[in-house]
Amino acid sequence: MITWQKIRSKLNREARHLLRDAGHNLGFYREFYRSARGSRIMIYHGICLKDPTRFNPIFLDLKRFKQHLRFYKKHFNVISLDDYYEQKFSRDKFNICLTFDDGFANNYKYVLPLLAQYQLPATFFVTAIRAAGYDILWNDFLGIVSRYGPQNIQFENERYQQGLHNKYFSTPDGVSLVERLRSSGFPQKAEMMRLLYPAMPFRLNTADEDYWLQMTEEQLRELFRSPYATIGAHGHYHNDLARIDIKDAEAEISFSKLYLETITGKQVKSFAFPYGSYSPQVVNAAKLAGFKHLLAMDFLFPADQEDQTIRERFTVNPFISTNNQMYATVIRNYEC
Repeated sequence: MITWQKIRSKLNREARHLLRDAGHNLGFYREFYRSARGSRIMIYHGICLKDPTRFNPIFLDLKRFKQHLRFYKKHFNVISLDDYYEQKFSRDKFNICLTFDDGFANNYKYVLPLLAQYQLPATFFVTAIRAAGYDILWNDFLGIVSRYGPQNIQFENERYQQGLHNKYFSTPDGVSLVERLRSSGFPQKAEMMRLLYPAMPFRLNTADEDYWLQMTEEQLRELFRSPYATIGAHGHYHNDLARIDIKDAEAEISFSKLYLETITGKQVKSFAFPYGSYSPQVVNAAKLAGFKHLLAMDFLFPADQEDQTIRERFTVNPFISTNNQMYATVIRNYEC
């Protein structure tokens, strides 16, 4: 429910953002960035030419992404994930590590050339979905259905109706289809795609490819050959590993490592939990599989603070200006 407090909070936040943009343009924040110290691992996902929130709120348009890279180059010290774990930090600048989740082909198309242009390193966390015969992740497919699909759909003898943000909600209990599927294994997700695919001729619209198409194995090899790119694993099917059976999660984690190492011919030692979701059992499975770097969004358990393999990250916000993004990055807070 939208309350007056929420509206007032939103208006106040937007006012602060406008004032901060004005302050940046007048040079008031130069000393803030000169004196900033510390480090942050950033999460990017897809990069597109325009309309970044067309299907979901995790994309960034190319123009804004270029602004980010120029800002990083000018004000921060950008380091690789390996250097981040080894704490090879600058003492004179704020340290940034760039990561990209989900393995979109747009990362190869747009991001890789810019990394070379600005000579900045990044790590790309990729699923093994291509090994399963798919070139799209289940949640991206559902995002396309939510935008182009019918108002009502039937799945597993249950009726779902479009509601907030065009998402599908069960009419009996109000649970969203995406949440229900996150708690299932991949066979259920594959069945959803099989049933809804005939009604979604999305492949005919090539302009939408940037929003869903996964990298090919050959593109992954080319990415791996770049001195500015490192490849990490992101699961097999992009399942929520904390919600599925632990034996299935163990198999996914191990297979994703084997798949990427077979493609690249090199050790893959980093794993990013899909959706930032994990459990102590999932963490243990990733360690047993041989991963040395485990990337979350936020620490979910008290013991994570002392675990030297797990690191928190900070997700990029496509709804704010570059100036406000960089300020939020340093303080790790979007509410200020």
